Amino acid sequence: MRIESDKSEINKPASEIFSFLTNFNNFQKLMPPQATNWQSTENDCSFTITGMATIGMKIVEKVPNTLIKVTSNGKVPFNFMLDILFTETSPTQCTGQFIFDADLNPMMAMMVEKPLKKFFNLLVEKMKEV
Repeated sequence: MRIESDKSEINKPASEIFSFLTNFNNFQKLMPPQATNWQSTENDCSFTITGMATIGMKIVEKVPNTLIKVTSNGKVPFNFMLDILFTETSPTQCTGQFIFDADLNPMMAMMVEKPLKKFFNLLVEKMKEV
């Protein structure tokens, strides 16, 4: 299953957004209220989505001002990859997008697709507030 968030126009340079998001201690500021029990270091984090599951993530690759590659970490309901993409559109602006890939059975995919799409669209919109 692949979910692509909407692209968001951000009025900050790609370098500033990249620097902020490559530290999971900052990432919590993007999370909705349903994300509780937040724990993080610079390179990994875990949190609970109220009424659902505990999710763990770790950064596995950083391409300056272009890409942050994140993978599932620890005990999670399913394994996934999450790419956070940046495209510089001017020296003071960039676009951001989340691309989520997981190998899910069709029943699970059907249950989580809409909530995950909504979640990633919320995260990409909150990037504007960084």
